[in-house]
This record gives sequence, structure tokens and C-alpha cells, in this order.
Amino acid sequence: MTLLSRREAHQKNSVIQVGSIQFGGDEIIIIAGPCAIESKTQMIACAKVAKQFGAKMLRGGAFKPRSNPYNFEGLGKEGLEILKEASLEVNLPTVTEVLDIRDIDLVDKYADMFQVGARNMQNFPLLKELGKGKKPVLLKRGMSATIEELLLAAEHILAGGNPNVVLCERGIRTFERETRNTLSLSAVPLIKELSHLPIIVDPSHATGQASLVTSMSHAAIAAGADGLMLEIHTDPEEALCDGKQALLPEDFEKMMIRAKKIALAIDRHIS
Repeated sequence: MTLLSRREAHQKNSVIQVGSIQFGGDEIIIIAGPCAIESKTQMIACAKVAKQFGAKMLRGGAFKPRSNPYNFEGLGKEGLEILKEASLEVNLPTVTEVLDIRDIDLVDKYADMFQVGARNMQNFPLLKELGKGKKPVLLKRGMSATIEELLLAAEHILAGGNPNVVLCERGIRTFERETRNTLSLSAVPLIKELSHLPIIVDPSHATGQASLVTSMSHAAIAAGADGLMLEIHTDPEEALCDGKQALLPEDFEKMMIRAKKIALAIDRHIS
């Protein structure tokens, strides 16, 4: 049986439409925003920075799965409402994480794309339920998952009838402790050989260090990534979640300037 996620089932690259943007075409899509939505003021400030320097999509977590249950776990519905308001303010589509089948309808009202995070990559009931709709799904690689397991996770969504899946490499857990995870950039060209689905990279979660995000962003573009998912924050030291890996506005601007040049060098573009 030929799996739907495999290149054999679909020779041409899939192009996934999210609002007015497309993943998998000539344009490299930049997604930017804070790790977690903390307040209306914070989210709108980050949204304006994202828009100003060329992001085509907003990110922001309303539901945050945390290893430590005493850490900030998001604003829930209030966060989704703020995300929607920020989206309308800057006219950018949004992606946010859904953790539970019971929250699908709620998240669906406010976001343009579902995100399935690394911890939920093999939450098969959730994947199957998302497969029943048509809303695009951003599927992150699990922290200890093989590429085959990532593609099989995507298969659960595709098999349900939803073809709109974008994959995300966000680093894997190895013996290395100097970085948060180990960014497996070879996954990008390999997945492009194995699958027709678009693949983006999240260098923020992969490295866990803002000082490394720019270099890894540029490397991901050179490796053929269809997009980047970046964390930005106007005041990272006060962030309630993952401030150490968030780019300041001025650093995001610098990253984008060179990213556009690298994209042109490989016959693609960042608008």
C-alpha cells in the first residue's frame, strides 16, 4: 500500500493554502510571534513587529503544554481572542496549538491553522479528528521521533481526508546539552525526497538560544525549508515562556535582511 504522505502517492510538491499565503511554493513563509500570548498589549506589539519586518503569519500559544505544571500554561480562550484581534490588526493569518480534541472547535473559531506540537505528534485520536476537517495542520516532529514516525503521524491526518498538512522540524533530543535540542537540518532535504508535503523549520525551539536562531534560520533556508517558525518578543527578559530563545525586534529585522538574500540565491523568495 502506498502511503498518502509519500512521494510515490503524489509526485508534485503539495502546496498548502492558509488564508492568502501558500506553503510549498516559491515563496518561503516566515511565521513569527511570541511563544505564549501573555496580554493584548504584548501580542499586538509582537504582531506589529512581525508584520513590519516581513512575516506572513502570526504565531502565539493560548494553550501551552509545559513540562513543569507550575509554569505558565497560557490564557486559553482569552488568549485566542487576543490572537484574533492581533490578526485583524495587522492582517496576517494565524497558527496556534491545539492540545485536546475537546478544544478543536474552540481553536477553529479563532485560528487559520492548527498546530500539533512535538508532545502531541503521536496523539493519534487528536490527529484523526483533525483529519476529519479541512483546516490546515502544522505538524511538529516529536522530540524523539524518527522521520518515518513523523510521516506516519501525518498519515493519520491525510487518511481522514484532510490533505492540508505542513511538517515542522523543531529539533530532536540527543546527548548534547549545550542547546535545547539538536536541529536536524538534514531532515529537510530528506523529507523532500520522501514526501510531497511542505516542511518548515523552528530554529527557536531547536536551539533554545536567541544567539543561535539567526544562523540556523539562514541554514534552514539554504537547506530548502519552505518556511521558518520564529519566536519574537519585545521584552524577552520578562517573557512568561521561553524568553531565552526569542529574538528582539532589531535582531529579527537583521535576520530577515540576510534571509531574503539567501532565498534569492536558491531561486526562491521572501516577500
